Amino acid sequence: MNKNIVTYEPNNSLKKGYFSIFGEIFNELIKNRWLTYQLFKRDLFAIYKQSFIGFFWVFIIPIISVGTFIVLNRAGIFIIGDINVPYPIYAILGLAFWQLFSTGLVASSNSLVKAGPMITKINFSKKSLVFASTGQSIVSFLIQFILVLILFIFYGFKPNIMILLIPLFIIPLFLFTLGFGFILSILNGIMRDIGNILAILMTFLMFLTPILYAKPTNGLLASITNYNPIYYLISVPREIILMGTISEWKGYIISGIRSIIVFIVCLIIFHLTETRITERI
Repeated sequence: MNKNIVTYEPNNSLKKGYFSIFGEIFNELIKNRWLTYQLFKRDLFAIYKQSFIGFFWVFIIPIISVGTFIVLNRAGIFIIGDINVPYPIYAILGLAFWQLFSTGLVASSNSLVKAGPMITKINFSKKSLVFASTGQSIVSFLIQFILVLILFIFYGFKPNIMILLIPLFIIPLFLFTLGFGFILSILNGIMRDIGNILAILMTFLMFLTPILYAKPTNGLLASITNYNPIYYLISVPREIILMGTISEWKGYIISGIRSIIVFIVCLIIFHLTETRITERI
């Protein structure tokens, strides 16, 4: 007879103490790593399975976006600003980092809703769904980075040797994305409007963030940018690749610390509430 009996009760994790929560989370991630990988593969291939040009969409979308802004700039409708590098390199590199954030956030926010039948039938860690869906953005980023490397060769532009440290510098951006992904996935399961609102918000936020243009030096947009953590988490890695310098290191450090806090807090909240997710989805 099996004497190992596990009793589940509301807020049982809180009774054990907050430090034990981190141990529980780590053990769950290790235990479900195979499931997370399988979910990642399923979601990734499902996106392009019935697509005629497949992964080439990852190239086409940024090229069209950048081409549109080039036309607007030459027509005098839109001012790019002083960037000191070929604009296609500057813009597509910025978009690669932006897509890492936006694609990951949208995918993770929809992860629980899309897996509704699976959640109700199978007992497993729901964190696997969020991690797996966010992983799609890493693949898109790597593919777009290939396009950036091609542009480097085409324009004869030599990136700084600091490009080798980019995997380290994008960690805060990924943690920021993953943290909000945990919270938004829960909110989207409760209120389906979150998914639609987020799609609109991402477009609006992209235009407010100096991704496709240089940072304004004055005005309302300049003031907004100073308090926009996404700007620092994207502009600093881009600047490192193009120039090998960090002109706004203070904003990057502050944004990086905030990213870590957001990730930890949101992960704990998700861990404490995921046992109640099934009845809400």
